[in-house]
Amino acid sequence: MTDILDKTPKAKGNASDRSSKTLVDIPETTLSDEEILDKLIKARIEMLMSAPFFGNLATRLILKDATEWCPTAATDGKYFYYNKHFVGALSDEETVFLMGHEVLHCVYDHMDVTRRGDRHPVLWNIANDYVINADLIDARVGEEIKIVQICHDWKYRGKISEEIYDELFDEMQENGQIIEVNQDTFDVHLDREEGDDASPDSVNKGNADGDDGDDKSGPAQYTAEEKEAIKQEFQNATMQAAKAAGAGNLPGGVKRLLDKFLNPQLDWRQLLAMQIQSVMRSDYTMQTPSRKGRDEGYYFPGLDRETTIDIFVSLDMSGSIFDDMARDFLGEVKGVMDQYTDFKIHLVCFDTEVYNPQVFDQGNMGEFMEYELAGGGGTDFDCVFNYMKENGITPKKHVMFTDGYPYGSWGDENYCDTLFIVHGGYGGRTPEAPFGITIPYTREDED
Repeated sequence: MTDILDKTPKAKGNASDRSSKTLVDIPETTLSDEEILDKLIKARIEMLMSAPFFGNLATRLILKDATEWCPTAATDGKYFYYNKHFVGALSDEETVFLMGHEVLHCVYDHMDVTRRGDRHPVLWNIANDYVINADLIDARVGEEIKIVQICHDWKYRGKISEEIYDELFDEMQENGQIIEVNQDTFDVHLDREEGDDASPDSVNKGNADGDDGDDKSGPAQYTAEEKEAIKQEFQNATMQAAKAAGAGNLPGGVKRLLDKFLNPQLDWRQLLAMQIQSVMRSDYTMQTPSRKGRDEGYYFPGLDRETTIDIFVSLDMSGSIFDDMARDFLGEVKGVMDQYTDFKIHLVCFDTEVYNPQVFDQGNMGEFMEYELAGGGGTDFDCVFNYMKENGITPKKHVMFTDGYPYGSWGDENYCDTLFIVHGGYGGRTPEAPFGITIPYTREDED
């Protein structure tokens, strides 16, 4: 069975060599189970001496023989799963590299499928590995694994997974390539699905029938609360390990991530309200004072009837933005607008074109949260600005909710005042628009 990328042409040709050569047949090891375990423990000790940040975090992962279902290695933030034959075939320094690789999967929380969105999971995992391996090689953690082909290219140095994914996607599209289900990175990527149970499909190889890490048939299963606890515990451990190691001994991606933790930005909901309210205030004047308070001798500014409070809201539904995230955003917009009686909101969805344009005011604002979401193709910000121009709409404020990764430009910076609410700030870096104001979006359960 072959899984075709939605936007990749169905063209002839083999899949990328980058993916087709990642896994090889590993001969059975001659080492005993105890010797394999000693080898892994030795690697952790070496990391503690030469790369303390990685070593401190590696010691938090419980070593678990997963030879029956795991072809190489994997992690879920609690266990370090390994195939004894694969580990037996590695040198000591390659074993250090392998452990560092799994540690960074935990640090960057690559198990969280929310970030991946609807991106192709195999290509997404490859992009993640490019990030991780660049950090490991740059920090000189162990030696590159030679018995499998790892994902590494210096042209991706300093880039985050979303950027690399787009470049890989475009490259494959240009070459007419496809991605097959049986292609994989050298380690198994375990996804942290939303809900109480992980899907068996979330494991690239084997099934996910285990429940506590002791069942050899698959990785451990956790409740949603347990998953969150594991995530938070590792995040706290990352902070402690970074302090112990010192900033000078950390990969660039880890430094950016820590900066995000240590210097949190003002909540996006507050900033959104402030931006919309600034438009409201600009449209009020004392020339037409409000009737409110007149009887008590107070005079409040009234709406200038020569202008209209006009806000344009666009929802990027092309990438990693789920419906519940879009509803969360719309709920905040509605909360601000409910404070006023005179306004107009143009609302659209878009990917490479605009969908379902509607106008809301006080009369139909009750239907705002029932707005029908649409889209799911590519990402073209220009189509939103072109729509406004073609329909003679010049809003006082344009608010775009997006993952921050357009395939082309960010739109016309000279057309109107634009506020970008960006979901995509993982790896410690939110894509920054070249104009307007950029505000990172987080859901309440991510704050």
